[in-house]
Amino acid sequence: VAYRRAPARAVVHHAVTAAGEGGRRGLANAVLRNFQRRRAELEKLADEQPRARWSHPDWWISKLQAEHPDHWQGILEASQQHPPFTLRVNCRHGDVASYLQRLAEAGLPARQTGPDAVTLDKAVPVHTLPGFDQGDVSVQDAGAQWAARLLDAQPGERILDACAAPGGKAGHILERVEVNLTALDLDITRLARVEENLNRLQRSATLIQGDAAQPETWWDGRPFDRILADVPCSASGVVRRNPDIKWLRRPDDIAQFAAQQVVMLEALWRLLAPGGTLLYATCSVFNEENDGQVRAFLARHAGVVVGALAGPGVPERLAAVELAHPRVDVVDDVVAEVEVLPHAPDREVERQRRQVLRNAVLSAEAEELEVAEVLLAEIDRDVTDD
Repeated sequence: VAYRRAPARAVVHHAVTAAGEGGRRGLANAVLRNFQRRRAELEKLADEQPRARWSHPDWWISKLQAEHPDHWQGILEASQQHPPFTLRVNCRHGDVASYLQRLAEAGLPARQTGPDAVTLDKAVPVHTLPGFDQGDVSVQDAGAQWAARLLDAQPGERILDACAAPGGKAGHILERVEVNLTALDLDITRLARVEENLNRLQRSATLIQGDAAQPETWWDGRPFDRILADVPCSASGVVRRNPDIKWLRRPDDIAQFAAQQVVMLEALWRLLAPGGTLLYATCSVFNEENDGQVRAFLARHAGVVVGALAGPGVPERLAAVELAHPRVDVVDDVVAEVEVLPHAPDREVERQRRQVLRNAVLSAEAEELEVAEVLLAEIDRDVTDD
């Protein structure tokens, strides 16, 4: 009644009909009619209760208020918006401008939302998209498309996508450069989706079923030049595509995810070659899984130098973000880069091996730009006001 575009009487009629026979029809009719009569009063009462006003659990709201005092409302508002339908244009097959023209000719209005990203005005079945079956485009959130650019793989390098399914980021890496990529995932069924996606893109990788936290069970001992660690997390940053998450999660879940991330991060960074890069990504907005996770890593390992992110197409405003930035864990596209001197028995080896840990709060498997749009807009506004 409150959110449908159809007339209220039509919504009530269909709802009462759907309720079935007997007392359920009367109850549904009474509740909905009462809401119509008392709507202003009831909505005012609801707005006075954070849980009702924001449609999130109280603990979630409190946590955001504590960790993001300047942006918690924007995060909650973004979480309740309809998710956009965003595509990644395969740079091997064309560019954004030419694909936008193809969409216009097909009667599908769209706009550019990233270096390789176009967002349609409305979602359509993927097989109706021009060139989708031929690998010209893939469905991928504009925020998630930063992963391949920030990883910045170079020709001929050995790359590990440590939690690869469903394969969006692996496909993007392979579209950008010729590398020797290993796609790892614990779930064999989800790993099959990686293969399907790569086949459509006419790209290939070494697929391995294995646990990123236990490399001794699958690693061949050869170090990787770059590792993408798109780790399991609370998914608190992709609520608008998965609204049940906010009600299914419990406060202690966050600590459990953070503990799992620690094990995975410690296992993976030791697989890097000298001078290697590890990109740490989550789809969470909570500190323990992002900025807090990186700070804890720095505390555990001596010789760490914090630097700025870099990569092809990275906007200046994002490349300037440092780990100590107060908004570090809510900027979806970029967070920070740190150079790591790993612990080793041989201190000479320790001095010689330089590794990089980049922390980016990206949208993992979600296929939309989540809170980043709102938060980056607010950051821009702050800069303008200054």
